[in-house]
Amino acid sequence: MNYGTLLISKAIEANDPNALLRFNIAEADLPTQGERKAFRYVMQYAEQHRGQAPTAEMVTNEVPDFQPDFNIEASWDYLAKNLKEQAAEREFIELVSGRIDPETGRQVQEPQLEKRFIEAQKSGDMGSFFEWLTEQAESLKMRTNVRNSVGTDIKRDIDKFKAEYENRKAGESFRIWRSKFDFINRAMGGYVSSNVYVIYGKSGRGKSAIALEEVVNCAMQGANVLIWSMEMGWYEVLVRLYVSISGSLGVTTATLNGVNMEAGFNSRDVRQGNLNEEFEAGFMEFLGQLNKIIPGNITVRGVDDEDFYSRSLRDLKADIAETKADVVLVDPFYYLDYERNTSKTSGGDAAETSKKLRRLTGSTKATVFAITQADEDEEKKEEDGNRELKLPQRKDVSKTKALLQDAATLIAVDTDWKQGRGLLGINKGRDGGEGESAEIIYLPHIGVIKQPEAGEAAAAQFDF
Repeated sequence: MNYGTLLISKAIEANDPNALLRFNIAEADLPTQGERKAFRYVMQYAEQHRGQAPTAEMVTNEVPDFQPDFNIEASWDYLAKNLKEQAAEREFIELVSGRIDPETGRQVQEPQLEKRFIEAQKSGDMGSFFEWLTEQAESLKMRTNVRNSVGTDIKRDIDKFKAEYENRKAGESFRIWRSKFDFINRAMGGYVSSNVYVIYGKSGRGKSAIALEEVVNCAMQGANVLIWSMEMGWYEVLVRLYVSISGSLGVTTATLNGVNMEAGFNSRDVRQGNLNEEFEAGFMEFLGQLNKIIPGNITVRGVDDEDFYSRSLRDLKADIAETKADVVLVDPFYYLDYERNTSKTSGGDAAETSKKLRRLTGSTKATVFAITQADEDEEKKEEDGNRELKLPQRKDVSKTKALLQDAATLIAVDTDWKQGRGLLGINKGRDGGEGESAEIIYLPHIGVIKQPEAGEAAAAQFDF
């Protein structure tokens, strides 16, 4: 059955050429030159005549090799679906056997599948071949997509809204993950799935440490967490995670300005394998209890993983699917393999990557934390000689300004482990909270990164 001819004929008979647009029909979906010419003529006529279709006589006069068929009982959806599937099948055959000109019967393009496979064998780069093959498969899948409506109708789609409301009520459609820092929960209600949250600060000011605290806290709420660590090796990341988790459990105590507080194992001793006998026994027991301690899970991709050589958003999407990740940490954003800059503008690669990361977040319904740097400026000293803590501003987002627009929230960080102090602030809050900030206790080497207790107890922990 010639579905292209039937669709064009149905558009003419129903005087509804816009239906071809609604059902996502493109000229490339049509198999013959006659159908393509008729499609172009119908769409151009509609554009010039306020959406009206030409008559059958006008079309056959303009395109003699197109013969309408008005014996049509099938629905738009049925015709469009079958046309799309035939187009995808045709494209696949062209990949395998080459492209044939339907008018002359001559081959106009050699088989790309065989050509690329041979090239990959010769170069020893089979990874690129399989990446190309994946792209082709995704493209073919998209070719079969039939769109039968635009967006969500405020009146017609009330049942759709009600169903989504009930899903959200049951916690099935989206999820809110509470922050470890109470001021963030008060200011913006926590972290919502399908959003990108950007954590930024100057180099060496605790961005990764803060981000790890947040994703550990999500795992404690039952989240499956995926960490893409493109600066630190897997062992270093696990050391930080274990120290953070042990700190939240209070496996030991530490003193800050004369105040005792619960703390975790010492990161330097764990990193170097230098725990004393007593602490080593406790640490091994702690590792053995992790299944009971963490309701969710954390998967780490470290910079030194042998199979972590490709870091595109396509790879990230595959890892999210494989690990069933609810929460993702990209550390740092600017070490991703950037998307190609089709706009040819300065910074376009990073901007395109930021935009596609936002789309990826929506399609996977994950909560994504992306880390980037803030621009450097001159440091100031306080009267006691300590460095003055100062949060970077919105304008200080470095590497790519596109993250500023694409993020639901910008979280600014400045810390000083020597003082045991830090500052966190919300510099952009789509869900509220912009301008809110808080002091934190910052002793990452023993797993203590938290807001102090409210009231006098908080002041006592800082020597102001």
